[in-house]
Amino acid sequence: MQGFAGFMWLLSMALIIFSGFALFDAAVRREDAYRAADKKTKPFWLIILAIAFVVNLLFPILSFLPIIGLIATIVYMVDVRPAIRALPGGGRSRRGSSSDGPYGPYNGGR
Repeated sequence: MQGFAGFMWLLSMALIIFSGFALFDAAVRREDAYRAADKKTKPFWLIILAIAFVVNLLFPILSFLPIIGLIATIVYMVDVRPAIRALPGGGRSRRGSSSDGPYGPYNGGR
């Protein structure tokens, strides 16, 4: 029985890390990337993934709420994240460089 409890604890930690990574990934993506990829809005995914993260922290793995949170996290990771990453710039928030011009980076005539 102790081996099963240890396995369930490891599985629970893996779910918490997985949902935490998805939440962090959704937080660093640009708002307009969600609209450009024709997915729901950034606040929608942040709320869904935050709820999934909290549910994974509070409830045991064998209840149905963490399973629903896992499904939401998988949908984000398999459907939304690849669509956003396929956009130019990968959907990441960018900070302009000092060499950026109005039409993109200036490379000095190279």
